[in-house]
Order: sequence, then structure tokens, then C-alpha cells
Amino acid sequence: MKIIVSLFLFSIFNVTGCNVDQKKVSQKQTETETVLSKNILIVYLSRTNNTETVAKIIQKQVGGDLVELELVNPYPENYQAIVQQVDKENEDGFLPELKTKINDLENYDTVFLGFPTWDMQMPPPMKSFLSNNDLSGKTVIPFNTNAGYGVGSSFRTVEELCPNSTILEGYSTKGGIERDGILFVMEGEKLIEVKNQVATWLEKIGF
Repeated sequence: MKIIVSLFLFSIFNVTGCNVDQKKVSQKQTETETVLSKNILIVYLSRTNNTETVAKIIQKQVGGDLVELELVNPYPENYQAIVQQVDKENEDGFLPELKTKINDLENYDTVFLGFPTWDMQMPPPMKSFLSNNDLSGKTVIPFNTNAGYGVGSSFRTVEELCPNSTILEGYSTKGGIERDGILFVMEGEKLIEVKNQVATWLEKIGF
């Protein structure tokens, strides 16, 4: 009888202990995920909302804060006008002034950078952000949408402007073709495709 009682008490203790341990593990995991998400910043520039959609897909996967870059003097809506302006800015090395300010940048360990390809380069506003903000010691991860011609020199520019950062493999996908009047494309089958690609990419780079 004593043996039966002892075994019963032992089993109760073990079950209770397991539940406590599981709660501790679960709580620790939740705390770790919360800290991780708070340490992630997703900065993006988007004209036709394609890059913005990718940014939001990333945020849904990894958490973090989402910030859109805005200019003090916005670009013109007309496509030809913006092409001419960006061409001149690239030729002159002009960096447009940003309306967006991130005062607590030092609190982030990981920074995702999202932008379209303009003139086969990184858009001037993103160059402004990287030139005006020190990302030294942080993990920097670029992502891109383009009209089908790829990232151009933009990912190399990330490396040049973030010489003291850890740069992880970037992600790129075809977005709209504004020149042909094809603007927002991140819907339907394309949206599903990009979600799957982003999930695979994030897992590959450790997220």
C-alpha cells in the first residue's frame, strides 16, 4: 500500500513539475520572440506599393517596426518627370532631404531595407537614409522590387554605404512596370508566390 501511495505521489509531482517546466519554456520563448521583434526595423521606400507589400509580408513573418521613407519634397506623380529628376540626382550625387526621422535607431539590431530599382540603382532617398544614419554593428538585409531588370547596383550600394554592418543575402522580385502603366501587382497568384518566396528566403538567412 505504501508503495502504491508513493508511486501515486511521485507521478503527481512529475506531472506538476513538467507543467511548470513547460510554462517556463513557453514563457522564455515568448519573451525571446518579443525581444527579437522589438529589435527589428523594416525601412522601405515604395512608389507603387509593391515594395510596401513585401515589407508587410516580412513584418508578418519576423515582427518588428515598419517605417516608410518620406521626402520633404515628394517626387512628381508623372512617370517621365520622376525619371528625369532621378537621372539628374544620380548624375549630381544629390541626396534628397528626408521627412522621415528615426530617433531610436540605436535600439535596433537588425534593419531590413526595402526599395525598388530606379535607373538600375538604389533610389536616391534610400541613399539619403544610409548616408545620414550609421548602421555600424547592425545586421542589414536588403529586399527589392523591380520592373524585371533586377537589382542593378543597388545591393552593392548597400555594402558600400554600410561598411561596418553585417550584410545578409537580399531578396528581389519583379514588381510593376510603371513605364508600361503596370503598377500594383502584388495580388492573387503573384501575392501567394511572393509570400512563399519570402518565407523560404527568411528561413535561409536564419529567420
